[in-house]
Order: sequence, then C-alpha cells, then structure tokens
Amino acid sequence: MGYLQSDKPITISNLLSMHADGEKISMLTAYDSTMSALLNRCGVETILIGDSLGNVIQGHSSTTPVTVEQVAYHTECVVRANTHAFIIADLPFASYGDPVQALDSAAELMRAGADMVKLEGGGDWQTDIIRYLVERSVPVCAHLGLLPQSVHVLGGYKVQGKSKDAASLMREQALACEKAGAQMLVLEAIPSSLGAAITKSLTIPTIGIGAGPDCSGQVLVLQDMLGISPGKPPKFVKNFMDGHASIEAAVKAYVREVKSGKFPGTEHGFAG
Repeated sequence: MGYLQSDKPITISNLLSMHADGEKISMLTAYDSTMSALLNRCGVETILIGDSLGNVIQGHSSTTPVTVEQVAYHTECVVRANTHAFIIADLPFASYGDPVQALDSAAELMRAGADMVKLEGGGDWQTDIIRYLVERSVPVCAHLGLLPQSVHVLGGYKVQGKSKDAASLMREQALACEKAGAQMLVLEAIPSSLGAAITKSLTIPTIGIGAGPDCSGQVLVLQDMLGISPGKPPKFVKNFMDGHASIEAAVKAYVREVKSGKFPGTEHGFAG
C-alpha cells in the first residue's frame, strides 16, 4: 500500500505491480482542479476524466454530446492540481471511428496531460484501434459491459452479459483487448460472477463499476458516491457521504473500503 503515502507520480508500471500483488486500485472521476487536489490528498490512485461530464457537469441525458475538446479542457484542469494520481481521459463518442481519427483525438488528450486514454467496446474494429494506438505509444484502457456511448443502441442503461452467449462474447472480447495491447480494462454493469471470471482470465487490471468485488479495482462517478447526483442512483453506487462530515472524509472512506475489499458489497452487484 506504499503508493498511497507517496507523492511520486503513479505510473502504469505501479498499477500493474499493484494488480500482480493483489492490491486493489482506487479510481474516481474528477473534472476540475479543486476536486483533483482533494482526490490526491485522499490517496486516490487513478483519476478518470470521464465523458460522464456530459451528465454531471453539462446536464445532458447521455454522454454522446461530449467532444474531444471538452474532455481535453477538463483534463487540463485536473492535471494542473494533480500531484501523483495516474490520469485517464475518455475518448468521447465518435472521436475514434477510424485509426487516424483515434490517434488525433488521443494525441489531443495526451497533450492535455492524460497518461492514458479510454475507449469503449471490444469488437474487431475497436481492438484494431487499440492496437493502432498502442503501436504509436498511446496507452489504452478498454471498456466492456454497459457502454454509455452506445446507450441508444442498447436501448437504455441495462446490465450486460447476463446470457451465456453474451457472457462468452464478453470474455472473448476482454482477451482480445488485452492481446491488442490494452493495459487496463473497465467493466461496467455486468454480473459479479462474470467480472470475477474476466479478471481471473487476464493479466491486466480490471476496474469494476457494478462488476462485483473481484475486479482489480473500483471506480465511481464522484458525484454519485457523494450522493449529489439527481435521480435514483444505480444499484452499484454507495453514498459515502452518509456518516461523514466532509467530502474529504467521504473520499478517504471510499479509498479505504476499496483497498480493504469492503466495497463493493454483495448488495452493489448483479446476479448472472
């Protein structure tokens, strides 16, 4: 657990070592310098500038209106106050339709200060994009399960991978993403048993958000875990402000519970 006490920048090598040692990885979203500084003080190891900013910052009903320029702007804001956390930035909707566009988009986010970019999907064309980026020195985090950018195709925010065929396909896609060069994998809203199976099959870390307790780490949208997002929270969310007098105390509690394996509990997961 030495990374929590260090102000040295956390690298992907550190995260891979943590995974190999069985140490859980904590991740939260942030979109501005104030929260970036707070998350660093609390020992959050990985900060995601998610296209969730479309929902929680811009007030959209989905992430699809978010642009590369907007993610880059928020990445710059986060990076200015960052002291040691590993920074991942989302490639937003329609910003990586082909390899050349993907590289241009990723380059903009890397120049803004991202250490890694994240893209959704594990089909053949997405794994080709992952391979293309990695071969050009862009670190990539893949994302499987519920894909917010594909919500209109999926017909809403629904748990994925529940059928035998869907689970088998997702396991194949996870392996394909790793083979293509992805160094991390986010798993969102899938049965806990599938999250465990995929994690066991890979050598790279998995970061769960509604994917069960056996993932290599956990991520939540900051506003969700603080209980300030409007509407009913997803099942996988826990309000860490309950019982805590400050945002800093709530974030520290989140880090402790992720690191100890207390969060997520069985009540935050989905059955197959």
